[in-house]
Amino acid sequence: MGAGRKTQTININGSGPTNPNPVASHFSSRSLQKNQLGGVIFGCTINTIKECLSSQLFGLPGLHFPYVKNIDPGLPLFLFNYSDRRLHGIYEAASPGRLNINPYGWTTDGSEKTQYPAQVQIHVRQQCQPLLEEQFKPIIADNYYTRGHFWFELDHTQTSKLILLLASSAVASIPYVPQNEASHRNLFQLLPSTGMREEGQAFEKFHPEIEHSNRSSRNSDSIDIAPSFDGDYQTLEARSNVEVVEQDEKDIVFKKLQELALKRETQRYSYVEDSSVTDNKHLEDKSFPGEQLGIEERNEESLPSSSDCQSIITQLIQGMEELKTFKEDQTMKIGYLEHKLAEAEKEIQQLKNRCMLLESGSNPSMADVDELVVESVGGLDQDTSESIYLIGGYDGQSWLSLLNSYFPTQDVLKSLSSMSSVRSYASAAQLNGELYVLGGGDGNGWYDTVESFNPASDNWMFRPSLNERKGSLAGALVNDKIFAIGGGNGSKSFSDVEMLDLDVGRWIPTRSMLEKRFALAAVELNGALYATGGYDGNDYLNSAERFDPREHSWTRIASMTKRRGCHSLVVLNEKLYALGGFDGKTMVPSVDIFDPRTGYWISGEPMKEPKGYFAAAVVKESIYVIGGVKNGDVVLDTVEHFKEGQGWQETKSEAIGRRCFLSAIVL
Repeated sequence: MGAGRKTQTININGSGPTNPNPVASHFSSRSLQKNQLGGVIFGCTINTIKECLSSQLFGLPGLHFPYVKNIDPGLPLFLFNYSDRRLHGIYEAASPGRLNINPYGWTTDGSEKTQYPAQVQIHVRQQCQPLLEEQFKPIIADNYYTRGHFWFELDHTQTSKLILLLASSAVASIPYVPQNEASHRNLFQLLPSTGMREEGQAFEKFHPEIEHSNRSSRNSDSIDIAPSFDGDYQTLEARSNVEVVEQDEKDIVFKKLQELALKRETQRYSYVEDSSVTDNKHLEDKSFPGEQLGIEERNEESLPSSSDCQSIITQLIQGMEELKTFKEDQTMKIGYLEHKLAEAEKEIQQLKNRCMLLESGSNPSMADVDELVVESVGGLDQDTSESIYLIGGYDGQSWLSLLNSYFPTQDVLKSLSSMSSVRSYASAAQLNGELYVLGGGDGNGWYDTVESFNPASDNWMFRPSLNERKGSLAGALVNDKIFAIGGGNGSKSFSDVEMLDLDVGRWIPTRSMLEKRFALAAVELNGALYATGGYDGNDYLNSAERFDPREHSWTRIASMTKRRGCHSLVVLNEKLYALGGFDGKTMVPSVDIFDPRTGYWISGEPMKEPKGYFAAAVVKESIYVIGGVKNGDVVLDTVEHFKEGQGWQETKSEAIGRRCFLSAIVL
């Protein structure tokens, strides 16, 4: 075990009260290869363990990164508390090992960079009683390089033994399965109708109950997704049930193996004790000792030793882990291939449409066709100001992690790097030329995570998480600070407002709105923040309010002419446009326009179709409304655009396809 290890000496300032890892002043590694790495131990103190677990983030000094970078999602992890020298678990990686996932983690006020940049996001695999050092030390004895210090890299055998020992004192079996499984059905029915008031029912559905009449009259530009949702629910429910059953089977097998080992051990000791009594009795009765000897030999042959049982259990546990890892790898590969196939099909369809268009025209030469196609595609990189970034959502069959750049004047969609996970009901904002995506969910639960995208490098990175899990919130940039406004978590609506200060490195609670607002819409105009509509837990709102950062307060402004939630709010020619949404009974096409100079809302020309949960943005003095859901749980594949003096026009998008619950922003 000692061969091949590298050791180097460094100085680490471990005196701060919030440092998670008071590592000794020398750093060592076992230099295990990635395929040899079975698990990793991270460090903390009594002062930092809470932050490690609440932020679901573990970290080590930078010189540990050579093996932290080998961590893949699903790898078992453990947390060692230097204060009481106890080992906590069982955790597993929820992300690859990276540098500076949170560059300000475990600092007193966020004014300096973290000393522990080798980081990984985690979640709890199974909650267990922590182990005393005297309990786990024999398992990792080869890792100790001084009396009180040990290497954090674990091979597969050590990891399996630690998992087995921790699991024997499990507090509760917590298989990692998606939350809120009941929400698979009625995917569009989270917001209740205004008639619902009972506590706990407010967020039972993904959006308000919509009448399912006149299904036969639906247009060809949309699709009735209710049957496919039911099938999708059954598929998701089946998958979830399979995961729970597989986990239950593993738990049962594990418990049975433990009982078998205990039973074997008990029988062994019971036999030795009984044989002593029998020997004495036979001596008194002058029995034949040879007969007893034969029985003893036969029993010893039929009873395996406890070490054999332990070895078998370890092998079986390791085999289960390997099968789980293999299955996860295959699932990821299949998902990736399905995603690529869908993108290829869309590109093929776009090329077919171009060919049909060219053939129906003046029949240009192939050179001219190539020139047109190249010019169209090349233009995507030349004028990004004409593009709208479309983020995540739902396409009627799958929750999406996609990021696309959409050029509405050409109906061209460009694929960019996907987010780290599927995300819908999120909000988007821009800061320093980067796109920030806040909160949202995956159809099963809500997120507090935040990611940012850099168009120049086509890369995503994690940012400080929100203070609470929430979705259907609003986001906006005011004075170089991103504000996360309102939203909900499945049981209540929020009036809370959080502000991201990158200088501090975290979200800071700021002045709350005057009303709770779930599925609201908000936007910045002339240095002020406007929030409109939404659902307060009882009713859909037509009220609106404005936040002035100079006064640091919210004030009421005139109410909209219509109640609305799950709508959009955009700025066009110094005016606010509140578009569509749900009024408590049905989806609406209505548009309200607010002029800050007059202080009043007026009714504008309605959209062509009633809809909600769409994306909206302004490009070249035109409003574009993309996708969404209309009455009857129908996901739309249309784009409506509005220009003053020209009104609303609707087109069917071949590039985007059906999409809802998405976010949009122009950088």
